Amino acid sequence: MDNKSSSPWVRILVVATLITMLVDLYLIFEFAPTERAMGHVQRIFYFHVPSAWVAFLAFFIVFIGSVGYLWKRDRKYDMIAHSAAEIGVLFATLVMITGPIWGRPVWNTWWEWSPRLTLFLVLWFIYIAYMMLRSFVEGEERSARFAAVFGIVGFVDVPIVHLSIRLWRDIHPSPVIAGGDGSGLHPDMKITFFFSLFTFTLLFFWLLVQRLRLEKSTVATSELKKQIAY
Repeated sequence: MDNKSSSPWVRILVVATLITMLVDLYLIFEFAPTERAMGHVQRIFYFHVPSAWVAFLAFFIVFIGSVGYLWKRDRKYDMIAHSAAEIGVLFATLVMITGPIWGRPVWNTWWEWSPRLTLFLVLWFIYIAYMMLRSFVEGEERSARFAAVFGIVGFVDVPIVHLSIRLWRDIHPSPVIAGGDGSGLHPDMKITFFFSLFTFTLLFFWLLVQRLRLEKSTVATSELKKQIAY
């Protein structure tokens, strides 16, 4: 294990993530009250919304990393963008899975082609395409450059998806935070919700650290192979 992987702040991050995950599970299944209309299935909310938040955060970091790479031409920004994109796709997939599981017993449907759901599906496809682009374009620099441009343009859909939750009313629940009259959460639900956001954010940064370590190892191995070949 290298020095960076064993640095104190990484160990603190690991321990903090594990502890908060355990506490979060307790809050979700024991502390938060059962929602009167939806019952226990509403507890998926504490996984569904934080997963969406992490996906948006990850895609924002893809955007920042992509801008940084085009500006500085430094490979580290490309590695950050690539790593964040993979994690973002993972959590966006979790959103796509938990949403129908939550919606089926409540609204009697797995999926509806509403603006909000459709826009999120488009967002998911955008970053799947981002990953495919990185795989199929030949040449590391060319692939990184194309991916950076795509990562910047693709991020445009993130604020659109976020705004769609407030602009369009359909089968999808209205926002519970700053959602207008009738919105809001029970105080214990609110504590659980924000703690879940915090927990999932810690989990994201831990995954990002691990993915960056893997990316650096992959790059180092590739460079070593080139040196051996010559």
